[in-house]
Amino acid sequence: MRSLTRIAAAAAALVLLLTACGGERRGDAEGEAYKGGRLSIATGNTTGVYYQLGGGYADLLTKHLPGYQVTAEATGASVENIQRVVRGDSDIAFTLADTASDAATGRDAFSAPQPIRALARIYTNYTHVLARKDANVRTVADLKGKRVSTGSPNSGTETIALRLLRAAGLDPDADIRRQALSLPETVQGVKDGTIDALFWSGGLPTGGITDLVTNLKEQIVFVPLDDLLPKLQSEYGPIYQAGRLPREAYGTAEDVNTIVVPNMLVVSEAMPADLAENLTRILFEHQAELAKVHPEANNISREDAPKTDPVPLHDGAKRYFGVS
Repeated sequence: MRSLTRIAAAAAALVLLLTACGGERRGDAEGEAYKGGRLSIATGNTTGVYYQLGGGYADLLTKHLPGYQVTAEATGASVENIQRVVRGDSDIAFTLADTASDAATGRDAFSAPQPIRALARIYTNYTHVLARKDANVRTVADLKGKRVSTGSPNSGTETIALRLLRAAGLDPDADIRRQALSLPETVQGVKDGTIDALFWSGGLPTGGITDLVTNLKEQIVFVPLDDLLPKLQSEYGPIYQAGRLPREAYGTAEDVNTIVVPNMLVVSEAMPADLAENLTRILFEHQAELAKVHPEANNISREDAPKTDPVPLHDGAKRYFGVS
């Protein structure tokens, strides 16, 4: 009898201990850590905002999600990131909303709808097109015959670059001397004079672009994109919107008209709801800490976060936001 009493007391003590530790749910309803407690975040190029925020988010999750170690991985970004989540190579992915929309509907880079779910819509990406001044580029159409980096293969930058080139009446495979390079490689190529122009989609400011503008100063021009917005919207819908690169972002003489696209965090549809809820909760409860890593975290809106259509919101994220 005493033995049973001691067992009961020990069990009660264990419950109290777990409660004192915060009582946070683990990876699934059974309390077992999903994927053995090791999660990875697919980010982007090392000089881009995805990589910076992904590293910060990984640190926050490791700190505030009991039983989990989370790491951030440099990748080619959006398309690759979604492919990694679908294969199970990564668990959380940063992606542009246009690429995520393609994945959800089975369009362009995706031959069929992909089994992904959104945790949240986050900050907005700004499309950058920069050219060396001596290349005499003032519009996207002027890129004909030029050496142009369209971003890493299978990236969101590549997706929007190809769409912008076609909207300007150019064949990306025939009308430009196309190079599919990461942002660090691209920046070095522009500095060396082996690349005339680049496309980039990222938050503000993007470190690689700041580096380029700082080093080349008056030798670089930003190309406006507002003339191509109607064509993009007619084919792909309102996911593309008008925006401006503010002069203070890179020290330009004036704002530059551009095209903006929201970003999302996505996961597999197979992720347990409890874990997805906790991932979403930590993003917003510790947003101020994430903003210390990069200021774009300040632009993540809880009001806009559930607006991920046509990518379905994960049931765990729905639970956090209180939406059906």
